[in-house]
Amino acid sequence: MRVIELLDNSAISYEITEHSPAFTAQQMAAAEHEPGKYVAKPVIVKADGKYIMCVLSACYKIDLGALKSQIGAQSVELAREEEIGAIFDDCELGAEPPFGNLYDLQTIMDKALEKDDHITFQAGTHDKAIRMDMVDYRKLAEPKVLEFCYHMTS
Repeated sequence: MRVIELLDNSAISYEITEHSPAFTAQQMAAAEHEPGKYVAKPVIVKADGKYIMCVLSACYKIDLGALKSQIGAQSVELAREEEIGAIFDDCELGAEPPFGNLYDLQTIMDKALEKDDHITFQAGTHDKAIRMDMVDYRKLAEPKVLEFCYHMTS
């Protein structure tokens, strides 16, 4: 997994945990006993034909209109599963880590994650999670911070 290599080569502190298979960020949050606000889910969009990784909290949804206006794109749409699978060839589909730079994608992080002290995310599989300090994540992923999400109501 590219993400493990990145973390190991960066000499930062992180923790890997195993849980029962989780296929959504909210399921992973429950399996990890972690509030959804700390669980990051990457959403891949295609903006004017170019793929971008958007990173948001498990309990949030992406607002494509807000994203479109903030990045100045003519069109923004969600990438299709087969497109995502081709980009993230070392990951199980739906378990991509939030490091677009590992896959030559720009990474945009939602402002709601900005003040969190840590981040938890899928480690490329549906049964492993990585937890690390937000400061280290931001240093390694170098995300652009924008406001493009809204909180889901239960």
